[in-house]
Amino acid sequence: MNLSQEQWWENFQQDENAVILDVRTIDEFEEIAIPNSLNIDIYKGQEFLDEVNKLDKDKSYYVYCKAGGRSNQACLLMNQLGFDKTFNLLGGITEWTGPIVEE
Repeated sequence: MNLSQEQWWENFQQDENAVILDVRTIDEFEEIAIPNSLNIDIYKGQEFLDEVNKLDKDKSYYVYCKAGGRSNQACLLMNQLGFDKTFNLLGGITEWTGPIVEE
């Protein structure tokens, strides 16, 4: 499900089962990230799928990337793998105005 920046952050803060998932490359992740994000690079292909499959399917995943494209793809893949609660951050970290961690 695609959510606006405000809705994504508000829902995350109210969700006791929330996990923030960053699907960008490790270089992008190390440059700037949303605090407490888990990083699994979608460009890793099968390795991405293998790592995602290790995650708890009962959790809610708030997924982001640079602009929203990769995270949308990640949400679709996760849904196919049996994850029911995936939320894409529209605009990605490029439009993010919430808390960040910078290198």
